[in-house]
Formats: sequence, structure tokens, C-alpha cells
Amino acid sequence: MDLTILVSAALNGLLIGGIYTLVASGLTLIYGVLHIINFAHGSMLMLAMFGVYYLLTKLGIDPYLSLLVMVPLMFAVGYLLYKFLIGKLAKGKDENILLITLGLSILIENLALMFFKGDTRTISVSYSDTMVELGPHLVSLPKLISFGAAMLLCLILGLVIQRTDVGKAIRAVAKERVGARLVGIDVDKVFAISYGIGLATLGAAACLLMPIFYVSPSTGHVFVLVAFTVVVLGGMGSFVGAVVGGLLVGLTESFGGLFLGESLGQIGISLIFILILLFRPSGLFGAKQ
Repeated sequence: MDLTILVSAALNGLLIGGIYTLVASGLTLIYGVLHIINFAHGSMLMLAMFGVYYLLTKLGIDPYLSLLVMVPLMFAVGYLLYKFLIGKLAKGKDENILLITLGLSILIENLALMFFKGDTRTISVSYSDTMVELGPHLVSLPKLISFGAAMLLCLILGLVIQRTDVGKAIRAVAKERVGARLVGIDVDKVFAISYGIGLATLGAAACLLMPIFYVSPSTGHVFVLVAFTVVVLGGMGSFVGAVVGGLLVGLTESFGGLFLGESLGQIGISLIFILILLFRPSGLFGAKQ
């Protein structure tokens, strides 16, 4: 096969993998702190994508400028949702959170079907079809912008977790909840903040996805399965793993589509998922049990 085609496939895989990284980083943060899988992750992403769609079609706000609206909005939704619903109903039991987020996912998807119907929606902006030359290769400008923004946002998130007081509190709670309470950290507030940050990453991902993807009430299913694969591949709770896993999954999907066809392209992702569970269940960067 022509080397140019292979390089183009690799570039395309890395670009979409950057957005997978951003989607998965929120999931791995929620798991790392709350130690639960957020089953509502995909449905929340779908809602955020509809938000970006209507910000453009009703108010004329560019998807990338929508970051200034969607990130704080989704953080507020996540914070309030955990503080006044999930946290209160869970009563300190992780298994209750699993059931609550699963119920939320079903509720949100059915409400979306009722209000938005089953139609697929896309957006068109002035730069939608703009291509950028990278040597002999042509790359979609929206994909390039989305990749760069996703990597920058992941870096900012990593710095927040590592360098700020809030980040230190989040890491303390993730490591030892009881010890964190003993030193005066408001654990419940940290839980709410962590859930809010997790949804804020979805708000950002929605803004970066809409110029290159579509939205429908079932869109969340596409990304939540990929996000779970990325998190398991990289290691549950590992941000570095989320970045590496996202890029690897993007490459796998791209090369799978190239060699097997678009409809069978995601078989490679499922294969990687099975292999990592068989040979390294803790993931590439996860701590061995």
C-alpha cells in the first residue's frame, strides 16, 4: 500500500484520537476520585453537543467560541447534579451511584428523543471544508484545530490537578478518603467538583466535535464505548494513560477503517480491549493490583 495513504491514515487517527482523549479524561477523573463508572457520560456528551448545535443555529455562536459557554455550563450542571441528586441519593454507596448514573442515562436519552426526535443534525461553518497542507498531505482544518485544542485542554487539566489546591484536594480524596476527611478536606464537595470537571471536559469535547461530527439522541453510545476502551487501555484513573490510550484507539480505528472498511473499522478497538483485559487488566499505566 502507498506510504502516503498510510501516513494520511495515521494523521487522521491521531487527530480524532485527541478528542477521544478529552472525552476519556473526564471519565478517568470521575473514576479516579469517586471510584465508579459514570454510565451517564455518553448521554451528557450528547446533551452538550445539542447545546453547541443550538448555540450556532439560534444565536450564531461559533462552535469553538462556544467553549466559553459550554465548559462552565457543564461544570455547573455536573456540580449541582452530584451535590443535590447523585450524592444525596447514593448515601455513600458506590453501587448506588452506578445505578443512579445508569438511570440518568436512560432518562436523558429518552427525553432527547422526545424533544429532538431521532433526526441526525450537523452544522456547517465557513471553514468546514478548509484543508491544510502538511507536507504532501492534506488535513482538515477543523480536525487540526480540534486536536490542538483537545491536547491543550488536557494539559491544562493535568496542571490543575497537579499544581492547584483544588487539584491537591482531589488527589488526596482519590488516594485516601478517610485521611482526607481527617485533615479537614470537605470530601463531598470534592466529589461534586470532580464530577463537575468531568462533565466540563464533555462540554469542551462537544465544542470540538460538532464541526467534524453529527449529533443525534444516540450519539453518546458511539463515544462512551470508545471512552471506556481508552480508560481501560490506558489504566483506570491515569491521565497519561488516557492520552496515550486515546491516541492509540484513534490510530486503531483509522487503520481498521483503511484495511477493513469503514463499517468494520472498530473491530480493532474491540480486539485491543479484549487483549488488554487478558494480558494487562490494570491497563498500560494503571497500578498492578
